[in-house]
Amino acid sequence: MLRGFYTAASGMIAQQRQQEALSNNITNAQTPGYKADQPAMRAFPEMLMQQMGNKQVPTEEGLNLSEQKPIGSMHTGVYTQETIPDQSQGDLRNTGTSTDLALVNGELPDDTGGVFFTVQNAEGEERYTRNGSFTVDNDGFLATSQGYRVLDEAGNPVQTDNKDFTVDGAGNLQTDDETTPLGIAYTDDVAAMVKEGNDVFAGDTEAAPAGAGYTVKQGSLEQSNTDPAQSMTQMMEGYRLFETNQRVLKAYDQSMGKAVSEIARLR
Repeated sequence: MLRGFYTAASGMIAQQRQQEALSNNITNAQTPGYKADQPAMRAFPEMLMQQMGNKQVPTEEGLNLSEQKPIGSMHTGVYTQETIPDQSQGDLRNTGTSTDLALVNGELPDDTGGVFFTVQNAEGEERYTRNGSFTVDNDGFLATSQGYRVLDEAGNPVQTDNKDFTVDGAGNLQTDDETTPLGIAYTDDVAAMVKEGNDVFAGDTEAAPAGAGYTVKQGSLEQSNTDPAQSMTQMMEGYRLFETNQRVLKAYDQSMGKAVSEIARLR
């Protein structure tokens, strides 16, 4: 009985974590460059169930031997193993703002690869983002809305000197008297990138190779790849599964209550 109790409870916890991920996706449906989280669930390790009993041996002493009969395998519940960001390309939206930049995936060297803008977080560490909604801060540096400065290919913050600039398809930022190549980072496995807060990722990258095939579009933003309608449908399905496990849990609780208050009552 307790095994069924824990199995139902694990199902409720897994659905709750899935709901949290889906709610976060819907909240960020309008966040530029946001990559939707996809919860991955799996069953707990399989258990082999056996029936234990005694077998009487026809001897003078009436010897009994223990025996086990295989019943079959059983899973003990489900859990959310991890949430994997969906790194597929989001739709592009034209904004006409010169500080807005969008990365468009091209023919990348690896099917599992991807490109990112390189930024510097508050601790001075390199991080990577697809959110190209940049601004120019008070010191003339190109920065994210969270204040992270955008880096060039040499790892230095991009200085605009508060001048008008253009960015070509290769990611070269051009002012009146200077050209600065933006730091476009490449990874051959986007699934290995770890999502952090403020629309940035951490992971192992390298400078984008010549054959990366990406394009930088100025005056455009990559939209979130969240599908609100699909996320709402998944939330409703998860809610129904949560309720089902809840009813099972309640039934086990009532059975355990009867076992304690009625079956075990001394008469």
